[in-house]
Amino acid sequence: MTARDDILSLGKRIGQSIIGQETMVERLLLGLLANGHLLVEGLPGLAKTRAIKSLAKNLNSELSRVQFTPDLLPADITGSEIYFAEGGKGEFKFQQGPIFANLILADEINRAPAKVQSALLEAMEERQVTVGGKSYPLPELFMVMATQNPIEQEGTYPLPEAQLDRFLMHVEVGYPDEKSEAAIMRLNRDEENAAHGNRSTAAPEKLDPKAVFDARKEIGAITVSEPVEKYMVALVFATRYPDRYDKDLAKLLQVGVSPRGVIGLDKVSRSYAWLKGRDFVTPDDVKAVVNDVFRHRLILSYDAHAANTTADQVIDKVTELVAVS
Repeated sequence: MTARDDILSLGKRIGQSIIGQETMVERLLLGLLANGHLLVEGLPGLAKTRAIKSLAKNLNSELSRVQFTPDLLPADITGSEIYFAEGGKGEFKFQQGPIFANLILADEINRAPAKVQSALLEAMEERQVTVGGKSYPLPELFMVMATQNPIEQEGTYPLPEAQLDRFLMHVEVGYPDEKSEAAIMRLNRDEENAAHGNRSTAAPEKLDPKAVFDARKEIGAITVSEPVEKYMVALVFATRYPDRYDKDLAKLLQVGVSPRGVIGLDKVSRSYAWLKGRDFVTPDDVKAVVNDVFRHRLILSYDAHAANTTADQVIDKVTELVAVS
């Protein structure tokens, strides 16, 4: 099997336990392929936690779950130096925290204060943790998936822009349709029967992480033509200088997308094209992922908030105004 066959098979296996959330499963694979981190936002019970657990179940990897709470400390994530006394001689040894796993679930990340949220910054960007003046590298396969609830904001700590920018994509999760809801009910019933021993289920063979690394090499060879590159840059600049395109758009934007945005758009577009079986990126590939890449990187103006205008509506307006050169 090719690397693409392996990744498609992985997505299919995840989709068997995550019903009605095809977009979230696809974005999870894109984050894995593009070697980036995901911020997933949705109401409780929409399979956000289940999605990354299913990924870890089908990929030969280690999963750590960190439940973010107001009393959490940075050392609870990164680890700390602990004093050991052996043979009458004491010394400090570094005890690794949960961040040293392959897949990290940062559950309800906005429930912890900024000093704890910032403990993830170095790990997400530099792929290392520094404690006591010494740096410790993280695994080669490393992805953070942070979740947050969009409605219960009392007592929460909004993520600062500097940290939001380090997430490759901001994925919004909605309710499944009626057909999927019924399938979810049946799936839960089958899982309960299997847990009680009424039905036997063989554990599937886990995918070797080498398939992910092979896929990343192939994605690195995906062709991005000059017109598509210019299109990506134009989309970014339309968020920074909207008055060049439309006066009404300019009233909605306070701060545009950073350079990490165009880098992320390039990575995700190439991964999306590869996942669809192409060796080149089309403008439609860019449009398919631009909302997820830009959504958390825009700062809307007061006028936009007053009019209940969302970031997605602004991005849709940008894609309408910017033409492919």
